[in-house]
Amino acid sequence: MIYRSFSKRQLLAMTWWNRPDLRRFDAIICDGAVRSGKTVCMVVGFFLWSMASFNGNVFALCGKTVASLRRNVVIHLQQWLGGVLDITEHRSDNRLEVRSPDGRKNTYYLFGGQDESSYMLIQGITLAGALLDEAVLMPRSFVEQTCARCSEMGAKLWFNCNPASPEHWFYKEWLEKCREKNALHLHFTMGDNPALPPEVRARYERMYTGHFYRRYVLGQWCGAEGLVYDFDPKRHVTEKLPQSGRYYISVDYGTQNPFSAGLWCVTGDKAYRLREYYYNGREAGRMRTDQEYYEALEDLAGDLPVEQVVIDPSAASFIAVVRKAGRFRVRRANNEVLPGIQMVARLLQTGRLQIGADCKAAIREFSLYCWQSTGERDQPVKENDHAMDDIRYFCMSVLRRTQ
Repeated sequence: MIYRSFSKRQLLAMTWWNRPDLRRFDAIICDGAVRSGKTVCMVVGFFLWSMASFNGNVFALCGKTVASLRRNVVIHLQQWLGGVLDITEHRSDNRLEVRSPDGRKNTYYLFGGQDESSYMLIQGITLAGALLDEAVLMPRSFVEQTCARCSEMGAKLWFNCNPASPEHWFYKEWLEKCREKNALHLHFTMGDNPALPPEVRARYERMYTGHFYRRYVLGQWCGAEGLVYDFDPKRHVTEKLPQSGRYYISVDYGTQNPFSAGLWCVTGDKAYRLREYYYNGREAGRMRTDQEYYEALEDLAGDLPVEQVVIDPSAASFIAVVRKAGRFRVRRANNEVLPGIQMVARLLQTGRLQIGADCKAAIREFSLYCWQSTGERDQPVKENDHAMDDIRYFCMSVLRRTQ
């Protein structure tokens, strides 16, 4: 087993099930800041509890996807529990077999709660307990079905998550109803993780702004409000552009909606939006064809050696035109919205994303792009977002590997 010092809160999350004053709870919820040590103590505690309390039973390990569950939990099990428990993974059927030194043996199935249909994956199974890693990322139907399957006598539920909006169903149904659910709630901060070096904590504090800072660094449940990005023209707009580097173009395709494209130069650890093309067919009173948009890309690139044109994968007809022309290599963009917004925000915060002074559409949209004021999920308003989308595609598809 991993040997390290644990904080009092981490030890409580690991051992609550064996404490006379706390074992009465049917569930535990650990929420709070990133890098606060929630996962390791929850996972270790879950396996120690289940192996000490049951023999020959079935449990569920749940994540947003099975891949993320393996990345966040399963690959660490030998480090965290090796020498204490014998753990064998059967990847073909997403199953773990775990044995204890006293001869107990239990089975743990891996489930991904990715979308509303995921609840069907867990129907029909009888469980003695479940660990739900990053519960707020799972649909309510999946979480509730998992809870319903934990019908063995003595079953317990283990939830961990980072905060989201206080309108999120998990906050309303579990955090606000802990007493009604007979759940123990432990709130974590980065200070609860003694293994986190001060310089790493400082780096995380620099990475986030706005409500992401409040959630991920301070561990607060708060709504997204106001402008999406903390964009400062004095800091993020520049007239000093590089003369060489690696060149890319990012495209948000639109026919009825505006078409936005940006030419980028990556040099060192920074990316510069050198110039852009932005066309609003509605305002102009004329829609342009895919061929006309391609010719605009040619003009945008000039004679620069553009390595890739990153395009929203839904723009199938335009992708076909660009590929047929043969000059540019097309890359289908990673178009995840919230992870992309978080990444753009981090790059702005660290000064790695610079916008050329002539990129008026991007500068304008940064000052207008805002969050929806209601709803349990963070969603930006679908207005003034076309340059924002092409910037996000570029960051997620080209710069992500440098993070």
